[in-house]
Amino acid sequence: MLSIGKLSAATGVKVPTIRYYEEIGLLPEAERSAGNQRLYGVKEQERLAFIRHSRELGFPLDDIRELLSLSDQPDMSCAAADVIATRQLVSVKDRITRLQALQQELERMLTQCAQGTISGCKVIEVLSNHENCLHAHHGEV
Repeated sequence: MLSIGKLSAATGVKVPTIRYYEEIGLLPEAERSAGNQRLYGVKEQERLAFIRHSRELGFPLDDIRELLSLSDQPDMSCAAADVIATRQLVSVKDRITRLQALQQELERMLTQCAQGTISGCKVIEVLSNHENCLHAHHGEV
């Protein structure tokens, strides 16, 4: 059995995050030692590794919860998991498209900047008025 600190070291997940995952039910409530210290076994370590890897791939917590539920049913079709992964891929491609638009906009601002004074600075001008942008929608990524 691992303490929360050792589980953190073994998985690379910070202690507060482990506690949070327990709080929201992604990890089962830990067993406790006689001194009330959280204790984790191999199954919890593997589950936490699954969660961490899923987060690294950008999956939202609700999708991870669903994927964990599916992984608890090994004889079930993987169609539902494919739907979740496909949805994540679409989301990633959308973010890439928006990031490319941001890159183009920043490059254009810098290219057009005459490097004179702030009064004629293209960077300041574009940032001051969204209508000067090439792309109308390059909000959050």
